[in-house]
Amino acid sequence: MNSTAYTSTPADILTASEELTALLFTSDIYITYTRAKNEMETDKEARRLISEFNAWKDRYEEVQRFGKYHPDYKMVSKEIRLKKREMDVHPAITAFKKAEKDLETLLNEISGEIAGAVSPNIKVPTGNPFFDNASCGSGGCGSGGSCGCSA
Repeated sequence: MNSTAYTSTPADILTASEELTALLFTSDIYITYTRAKNEMETDKEARRLISEFNAWKDRYEEVQRFGKYHPDYKMVSKEIRLKKREMDVHPAITAFKKAEKDLETLLNEISGEIAGAVSPNIKVPTGNPFFDNASCGSGGCGSGGSCGCSA
């Protein structure tokens, strides 16, 4: 997009957003994401690993209420890490997580482009605390800078 001033009606904006959505849905990144998601959801072993991890996660949350004073704290803490690792190395889950991250990056870039076209002062969360904090420290939100808020 160029930096010239735009005058758009709500209908123009809706049309442009529909065109952008259509482009997104036909992108290689989105297609890869949907395929990876489908493969993960139909993989019996992946579903089993996710289910086991979620069950241990529930136990872990219960133990966390009492912390290291819970009698099962060490056992549950160790087991949740093992289940997480086992789940994370499964090929279908790994492929899905990579595809999901790629799609998230694309959506963040699109959001940044749209926000930047409206105003350079609009801050868009990237999902990355390093970059989110860096933008706040450079005169943005939280520093009393150009966005007008104060730390």
